[in-house]
Amino acid sequence: MGTPLESQTEQAAEVVDRLEEAYPDSTISLRYSNRLELLIAVILSAQCTDERVNKETKTLFEKYDGAEDYANAAQDELAEDLNSITYYNSKAEYIRTSCEIILEEHDGEVPDTMDELTELSGVGRKTANVVLQHGHDIVEGIVVDTHVQRLSRRLGLTEEQRPEAIEQELMELVPEGYWQQFTHLCIDHGRAICDARNPDCADCVLADICPSEKGDSEIDLASGEHW
Repeated sequence: MGTPLESQTEQAAEVVDRLEEAYPDSTISLRYSNRLELLIAVILSAQCTDERVNKETKTLFEKYDGAEDYANAAQDELAEDLNSITYYNSKAEYIRTSCEIILEEHDGEVPDTMDELTELSGVGRKTANVVLQHGHDIVEGIVVDTHVQRLSRRLGLTEEQRPEAIEQELMELVPEGYWQQFTHLCIDHGRAICDARNPDCADCVLADICPSEKGDSEIDLASGEHW
């Protein structure tokens, strides 16, 4: 069992330092060329891998050019264009409705505030944070996806379960200059080492400070269950 540092603030800083050294090129993996494409890609990425989304959007972004194209698309046709994506019918409706709002209320431009973004169909705080950070260079919070949720609990940075509550705790612990990068570091480490079912603690750069480390710990703090 790893031994966390004395304070959660110290623990968070050490996690960032070590992961930054391990993943120096960590960044967003979704592919896009403008704000609308980013918004659509993030909507599609909910409960779906970025790899799958990138494969689908490669042709989607060639077919549809701008909010008007999506807003005027037939629901069945757009859904069929997304049929390899999880919940593609719902996501097609989210995209169409969001683009209608963007056209009617924002002059065809993706809005740049949390309140306006979360008024779009299918857009919660996580999606809005991604769009603000990578589309508008505005960092208001920390994107809490499944990797961030899992790692922050395993590493003893939070005991919260809801993403919104986790975000609030992390914003108090992680230096503000690393709010954006923290997510990408957690995603890379989650994919490479600290996966949900069988983390590779033997090769983990955080094992000695991780209270969930499988060597001695009996409990996965992410799930609260025995290893």
